[in-house]
Amino acid sequence: MPPKAAAEKKPSTAGKAPAGKAPAEKKEAGKKTAVPAGEKKKRTKARKETYSSYIYKVLKQVHPDTDIFERVATEASKLAAYNKKSTISSREIQTS
Repeated sequence: MPPKAAAEKKPSTAGKAPAGKAPAEKKEAGKKTAVPAGEKKKRTKARKETYSSYIYKVLKQVHPDTDIFERVATEASKLAAYNKKSTISSREIQTS
């Protein structure tokens, strides 16, 4: 029976030596998965409810042609603003 007791002691002492190394390996693995202090999760913007989609649908029913006019006028005004002009000329309309 003494040989069995010796065999039982060997795994327990051998088990302790690698166990000392294992936590160090786990700490290294933890560092790889941890988020760096400088990086944070992106914050999502708070959603703001508006009636714009419903207004657009009703406007489309009432004035179906207005939509294209509005888009052309908006683009023309942007082009005039880019060129620091206050007047929308035929050139801006044609470009838009």
